[in-house]
Amino acid sequence: MTTIRNSNPLWQALHRTPDAAVRGIEILLAVGQESALEAWLDRALALFQDATGASFTALVSAISGELEVVRSVGLRQSVPADLVGEALDREEARARERWLAVPLRTSAADNDALVTFLPAAGAAGTHNIAVAGDLAQVLAAGLSSIRHKGRQAARVVRLESLLEIAAHWNRAQETVALLNEIAAAATRLLAADRASIFLWDRATHTLVGRPALGVPRGELRVADDQGVVGHVVQTGERRRVGRLDQREISRQADRQLGYVTRSLVCAPLVGRNGQRFGAFEVINKLTGEFSQDDEEALVELAAHAATALENTQEREALARNNRRIVDQAAAGIELVGDSPPIAALRSTIGRIADTDLAILILGENGTGKEVVAHSIHYQSRRRNHPFVAVNCAAIAETLLESELFGHERGAFTDAHDVRQGKFELAAGGTLLLDEIGELSPAGQAKLLRVLEEKVVVRVGGSQPIATDVRVLAATNRNLADMVRERRFREDLYFRLNVVSIELPPLRERGDDVLMLAEHFLGDFCRRLGRQAPVFSTAAREGMLRHRWPGNVRELRNLMERLAYLLSGDRVEPHDLAFIAPASGGPIGQLPPDGTLAEATDAFQAEFIRQAIDRAAGNMSEAAKDMGLHRSNLYRKMRQLGMPTSG
Repeated sequence: MTTIRNSNPLWQALHRTPDAAVRGIEILLAVGQESALEAWLDRALALFQDATGASFTALVSAISGELEVVRSVGLRQSVPADLVGEALDREEARARERWLAVPLRTSAADNDALVTFLPAAGAAGTHNIAVAGDLAQVLAAGLSSIRHKGRQAARVVRLESLLEIAAHWNRAQETVALLNEIAAAATRLLAADRASIFLWDRATHTLVGRPALGVPRGELRVADDQGVVGHVVQTGERRRVGRLDQREISRQADRQLGYVTRSLVCAPLVGRNGQRFGAFEVINKLTGEFSQDDEEALVELAAHAATALENTQEREALARNNRRIVDQAAAGIELVGDSPPIAALRSTIGRIADTDLAILILGENGTGKEVVAHSIHYQSRRRNHPFVAVNCAAIAETLLESELFGHERGAFTDAHDVRQGKFELAAGGTLLLDEIGELSPAGQAKLLRVLEEKVVVRVGGSQPIATDVRVLAATNRNLADMVRERRFREDLYFRLNVVSIELPPLRERGDDVLMLAEHFLGDFCRRLGRQAPVFSTAAREGMLRHRWPGNVRELRNLMERLAYLLSGDRVEPHDLAFIAPASGGPIGQLPPDGTLAEATDAFQAEFIRQAIDRAAGNMSEAAKDMGLHRSNLYRKMRQLGMPTSG
């Protein structure tokens, strides 16, 4: 066996023969003319064969201890594996009979050799062996260059794909869906069979991997010091394992998955704070084994994946917090009471809440119109978006358009900055226009335009801004009468009044008064950290007799005063003197002038009126509540001079 040592400079070696020099130059020139490795190899090997007169030439790569013919020309023959292995091990050319194997020193990552079957041995054969050795080094230089070009081109394509993938990932809203997308992208980009992202649960020393096919819930759990993934998480070092390193692979995961891992590449997931929070593993290359380029690609992919995962987890946390805040706000909006009007109101709200119908909420001051509007909002699909309330009566005419639609900087004297209007602030949610009956004619016209076109234009601006807002309107005025009197636009009235809800006054809600009183008093006392006092029987009767001109707002204010000012643990009638009735003095009190008989008659008349109101005009029911027969009630009303018709 002959050992060939090529130590002369390249261009000196090329000049052993003019023909060899020409072929060597053509091999190098072909690098600039071809972009695909296969096409260049076909041309370069053919030129090599012309220069040496060989009948067969092949480029062979050793992958995980096994030889693979990458490309060949000439009459195909079986490559002597032992000769190639010896040449690669000794890193020098080796010859046997007519076979020549020359290691190609292209890069630390590549393990290639040129194998050629030369003409018959002899003087000419020896010369050809020397020429072949020299040209092999030329071919090595060309191979290194063409591979570098290919890697650069592949890197450009890979980076373009990464940017596109990362842009998509950063729009993800849910971690589980994102993990599946990341795994799918990695298997596609690295031409692999499977991929998993392992998130580190430091508290339990566990790595939680997803997706995991064939495992319940698609979730694989392993110890954080186990296998290649454990090593990567603990050390922060990336790892690539092939067929020669099988002992490094943890077979526990394979047993859980019913799978066989032949090769893998793994990179750490590092957060913005520099701390490792997981690992990214890709398993089983579809053809061959993972390369250095695959490893670099996974490292880049892992960096984008780490950023996307952190962003998505932050968005999920914000969404959870928002839902918790919304749920807490929704829980605080409660329609207290069991009276028939309130039961009917709840039913109506349940049917219309999750629609986009315009709703007009009617009722006296203090009946809870804004509470109903909140209830509609929180039972709709818009509950996670803003609820914005505007008191139309409190906005000056000159500022109305700016408040509702916003303004641009410099639109008027005090417009120092751009300002969003209430329609923009309520985007995606609900806008309550309270006291809509107080809106001026000019304001009504501008509002109608926005409701019809669903766009706003800021004061001083020209750009239309689309608005997706559900509009609720509320008033204590009789808009129908105002329309007839031409004080409210008919077209706006019908635009707002697709569905109308009329809230009952508190005096018509019967025992709801007591339920509301206990609800408000208990709530205020909890805030103060004191035990809620109880109502005496006389106090309860006094509250039921009162007409509540201020409705629920009046009752709530009274309970707040009691919570702060009542020193005992029992509410008596004289404590209710804080209530201001519709006319005259507090409950249980009458004007000081007049005789006892007149005061008694006035009290009885008021008592009967409230009983009839509670029974919604049903005289039989009212009489029963007062412990009277219907005929006795009518007789008593006639004695008191009260009307008995209807």
